Amino acid sequence: MKTIILPPSLRALLLALCCSSAFAAPAEHKEFDATLHAPFQGTADARRTFSLNFSYPGLEQSGNVYWKLELVDPHKRVVRVWRGANPILGSDVPVQVMWDGRIKGAPARAGLYAVRLHAILRGVAHDEHHGAVEQDWQIAVGQPAAPRMPRFAPLPGVREAAGAAMAPATGALPYTVYLANLHSQSNHSDGGAALDDCKGAQEPLKAKYGPEAAFAYARGRGLDILAVSEHNHMYDGSDGTNPNADPAKARDLYRAGLASAAAFNATKPGFLALYGMEWGVINNGGHINIFNSDELLGWETNALGELLADTRIARSDYGALYTLMRARGWVGQFNHPAHSGQFKVNGVPLAYTADGDEAMALCEVMNSTAFSTNDAESETRRSNFEQACNRLLEAGYHVAFSTNQDNHCANWGASYTNRTGILLPNGTALTRDSFIEALKARRVFATMDKGSQLVFTANGKMMGERFVNRGPLTLTAHFASSAGKKAAAVAIMEGVPGRNGTVTEVANLATASFTPAPGRHFYYAKVTQEDGNVLWSAPVWVTQE
Repeated sequence: MKTIILPPSLRALLLALCCSSAFAAPAEHKEFDATLHAPFQGTADARRTFSLNFSYPGLEQSGNVYWKLELVDPHKRVVRVWRGANPILGSDVPVQVMWDGRIKGAPARAGLYAVRLHAILRGVAHDEHHGAVEQDWQIAVGQPAAPRMPRFAPLPGVREAAGAAMAPATGALPYTVYLANLHSQSNHSDGGAALDDCKGAQEPLKAKYGPEAAFAYARGRGLDILAVSEHNHMYDGSDGTNPNADPAKARDLYRAGLASAAAFNATKPGFLALYGMEWGVINNGGHINIFNSDELLGWETNALGELLADTRIARSDYGALYTLMRARGWVGQFNHPAHSGQFKVNGVPLAYTADGDEAMALCEVMNSTAFSTNDAESETRRSNFEQACNRLLEAGYHVAFSTNQDNHCANWGASYTNRTGILLPNGTALTRDSFIEALKARRVFATMDKGSQLVFTANGKMMGERFVNRGPLTLTAHFASSAGKKAAAVAIMEGVPGRNGTVTEVANLATASFTPAPGRHFYYAKVTQEDGNVLWSAPVWVTQE
């Protein structure tokens, strides 16, 4: 056999050609998404228009979206159905569905209804991520009776707690609320574009604004916490793999992001700048935010086989990731989870592991669209992931709900009014460590209205707690609005950890007392305001003896 020695320049060229193909990754946001905007209030005769939006960034061949919209009455019966099929290629597909406020020719009776969307994409390649999307939103017809809510004064925010006039009321819970957006990008990956130039995900490391600009913008818009969570596999400047990437530059950029957050925090007390990573890929994967890792995790190598990260974790190996996170004390969030096909361990989607249960603290229950250019907090394209989060809870995970914006444009925290509320004990300084402790305790609520709060208690114990109970259990949803908004509906939800079943409503009252069946349970509260904005409490986990 004859051996041919190639010149170094030619060898490098061939390596680049081969590796750019071998390591090619799908566009990070190639994912089917469907959103539903259902106005909570209609006209005097209940008429309203439901707005559907279907998207698939980077779709390379046309497909068809098949969708069904159901109207569910207060007795959980489907009373109206609309169906459709729409072609889709690359741009968004908006669909308007008009309801005349009638059911079988007669005006709909007053009450709280639900609008439920089912959508699936057909006719595209099997390697694309296009699982079915399901979500539902509550609406009011007429003037349904409002629930009775216990008196509850809003907990102070950080800016209020700083003033003597806003000291916590006597008897109030001893916590201060910090409002956070825990999912966003800058030009350290595929975000950071100016609003007038933002058409979606950016070419990695090429947009205008970095993490320092993101922190300053969010603070200026009244947020208390912003997490810049960069895609872990884009530090080489590529959405795939750059065979010529310098590992030192990738690692140095991650450290520069950590340093920028630390520098911002040093001069801006009362605000917490967080820098971390969004680990994983969409295709056969799922995204996880890691909030407190000083190591860049990755799986990509350059043409010389050098790891483009600090620590190697194989792509989509969630079992290994959870084990490392637990060992390091890192805390994570399930980002925009699909209810099937993601976060697989041993081939099982949304699979439970004991290490994952220790490491994963949050699950995004609702997000505004990632590529919104809205900076007036009025974005209507919003995704609901409550069903997927409930599957994780039923699998056995102890996760609390969060709601974020996944900003890729330069509107960090400004596309909508949704926030994740973090509760710190009064007098505790806001630091990365105290933030992580609050997440570990699950002292968290998710709100679509930054001026509203929801705290859930069980026999006086705070949401997030795990305890053994004997005898009756009293669950209470404490709701408050600084703007005087009222609750239109409340639901207390119940599930069983490890059952892998269905979460159901156990009460539609703000306070419910009963004796649970023996065994393990979790409960959480969900409140819908009179304007349709929803709040979710963290669960409590109860073992009934």
